[in-house]
Amino acid sequence: MSTTEDKVDGVSADEPSVAASTDRDVTRQLPVAAYVPMGVTSEYEAPRATIDPDTSKSWLKRAFPIVASHKGPFLIALILSFVGLLLQVAVPQVLNDALTNSLGKVATVPLHYYVYWVLALGIVGAIAGYFSRTYLFKVAYAIEFDLRNSIYEHLTRMSFPFYDRVQSGQLISRANSDIRSVQMYLTFAPMILVQCSIAIVAFCVMLTISVPLALVAMVTMPFIYWTGVRMRNNLFPVSWIIQSRLAEVATVVDENVSGVRVVKSFAAEEQQLRQLASAADKVQWGYIKDADLRARFTPLIQNLSQVGLVLVLIFGGYMVIQGSLGVGAILEFNIYLLMMQAPFMMLGMLIMMGQRAAASAERIYEILDEQATIVDRPDAVDLTDSRGDVRFEDVRFAYGSDSRVARSVEDGGNPDVLSDFNLHLRSGETVALVGRTGSGKSTIARLVARFYDVSDGAVMVDGHDVRDLTLTSLRANIGVVLDEPFLFSVSIRDNIAYGRPDASDEAIMAAARSAGADGFIQHLSQGYDTVVGERGYTLSGGQRQRIAIARALLINPPILILDDATSAIDVKVEQQIHGALRVLMEGRTTLIVAHRLSTISLADRVVLLDGGQIVADGTHADLLASTPLYSEVLAQAAQDDDAADGDIIEDIDAELGAH
Repeated sequence: MSTTEDKVDGVSADEPSVAASTDRDVTRQLPVAAYVPMGVTSEYEAPRATIDPDTSKSWLKRAFPIVASHKGPFLIALILSFVGLLLQVAVPQVLNDALTNSLGKVATVPLHYYVYWVLALGIVGAIAGYFSRTYLFKVAYAIEFDLRNSIYEHLTRMSFPFYDRVQSGQLISRANSDIRSVQMYLTFAPMILVQCSIAIVAFCVMLTISVPLALVAMVTMPFIYWTGVRMRNNLFPVSWIIQSRLAEVATVVDENVSGVRVVKSFAAEEQQLRQLASAADKVQWGYIKDADLRARFTPLIQNLSQVGLVLVLIFGGYMVIQGSLGVGAILEFNIYLLMMQAPFMMLGMLIMMGQRAAASAERIYEILDEQATIVDRPDAVDLTDSRGDVRFEDVRFAYGSDSRVARSVEDGGNPDVLSDFNLHLRSGETVALVGRTGSGKSTIARLVARFYDVSDGAVMVDGHDVRDLTLTSLRANIGVVLDEPFLFSVSIRDNIAYGRPDASDEAIMAAARSAGADGFIQHLSQGYDTVVGERGYTLSGGQRQRIAIARALLINPPILILDDATSAIDVKVEQQIHGALRVLMEGRTTLIVAHRLSTISLADRVVLLDGGQIVADGTHADLLASTPLYSEVLAQAAQDDDAADGDIIEDIDAELGAH
């Protein structure tokens, strides 16, 4: 939804200099206009069609809408291919006529007449073949585009619980090798069937020459069909196993690349190589089994047609001797039988492609048939002009449980992370969440942005249940900085501007200065144009977190969530950032998951969690004086910090002594 005048951070889009004139202009709280997604217009071309959602249909019928959306060029490719086949079928007839009329005892037609005909048929056939293949490959890549983007669109809609249980390697495999298998079959199977139609055309022509000899030539067809059915039934389970084990290999590779620092720090290269070798051995077994089945059946399919050639030579030769058939007709019969061998060879390949594609399609449909659990309700409304008032009302939550079906631990559900949880974050208030590991601090932050739905109770923003708000507008009003920031393999400028791709350079640099990142960015080889490595690992942990903070500051959200966002930043740099954060938090609702005293000092009040419930709520000084558990949590957190943060322990001891 948009207003007549698009606004970014409450400032007219045609006044960027006003929005970015100073650091404070970028970071202060400004009124928010009606939600405008990302501030840019998408240039993405959506797929023409997607998979039929009816799971009762066969995999081919479900994929048909995608093929049908490209029916124009596809039909042109098939028709031109068929025309080329007809021209090929005409060549033996021309040769038969040439043998009879130009090379017989009485030559009635000059030989060069038939030479021109063969040459003309060849040229026209080549032109038809060129355009047929051109259109075919265009359709092939278009179908692959639709399949790949259908999966990606679906993955972007999936909820966090889906990604909690699905391996990324499995998703990568299904979005690549499985899609290619399905695309190859959908595109080339019809073309192969058209190529195989040459057998029907040739058979019809053979019937016009000699019905008995044509029937003799086709006597092996039932055996070829029976062999093909046996081959298909045996190949399907093996094809499924191969695709599944290829996904396992992709998972191992993906985890080793993503976790290369962990692997090397534990000198576990050999262990990972053994794991990869084990997965590769399983794939090898599948391929060997596949090759064994192909070696058994393919030669039969390809060579049974040769038996027909032998029978034609025997019976056709007898008919020539008896004078009921001409020599040219025998030549024409043999050429047609040779033409029919190629389709039978392709028929075997078609069966193998079909089984591989069927297995791949089932794996793809497993993803596409999975429904997102966190979606917009039909009557969901946009969150606009948010005040930042957040309230938790009797919230109960457990990971891995369906929010629509509350289950106890005794019934097989997971233990509750939060139970009867109530908390009110007033507009413009800064609240710090403190507690032991596993007490539910990060879970609270995830529920505000509706990364997960509560099992019971409600999370309210400005009086709206978050389930009644559109996900996009809700999350556009919430800035989240996680304890493990993720950076994309693009420039630092693009990483900071991820939430506002149209942001000016001045606004980007102002946000970086507010996050304490401008200094080290300016010292990089290419400044803001420096491209960070995979996941941003070319930068230190503290540098990545400062860029993540700048990314959140740039969108100027009315609600800010800092999930241990300064944990990887040393105390000296953290203190520099705190000044900017205090400016940023003015008039903004901020939820801080914290354990450092320096971070807690930013909060107006502190909430102590234990066992998924609030055990204390007040100022830092009040909790130190009245709640021993609070002192224990802070002391334990300080002991877990790095040596560079050792002075925090002294601060805690001093404050404990003062109280």
